[in-house]
Amino acid sequence: MSTSIRTLTALAVTAPIAVGTAAPASAATALAATYGMTSGRLISFSAAVLGLLGVLAGGWALARPAATRAVFALVAGPIAVVGGAWVVVTAEGGLGTGNGLGGGVVAIAFGLASAVVGGLSLARARRVG
Repeated sequence: MSTSIRTLTALAVTAPIAVGTAAPASAATALAATYGMTSGRLISFSAAVLGLLGVLAGGWALARPAATRAVFALVAGPIAVVGGAWVVVTAEGGLGTGNGLGGGVVAIAFGLASAVVGGLSLARARRVG
């Protein structure tokens, strides 16, 4: 009998919280559209991954001088910046609207870092090799 009292007590405590925080049906349908992979999210994600790969290749080229990795980082950086900037400029709305604005900002940051690390590693590769 104590189990049923615990269950009723838990239900009495959590039911008002669940009812008070439930969203209206119109809000649920409006938010459902932003859960998918939109074109802005896809482009910003791709640009961010390319920028991250450029940073990794540039860091690897700094550790072990290789001009090909440095050139990849130098090429990947501006491509990531352009892709991220395009998403940021064309995004309608703010963060959390499903337009990829956050990913675009991350892509710009990774792209700039990739270009800087690629330039440093290319200069080092030319000096060492």
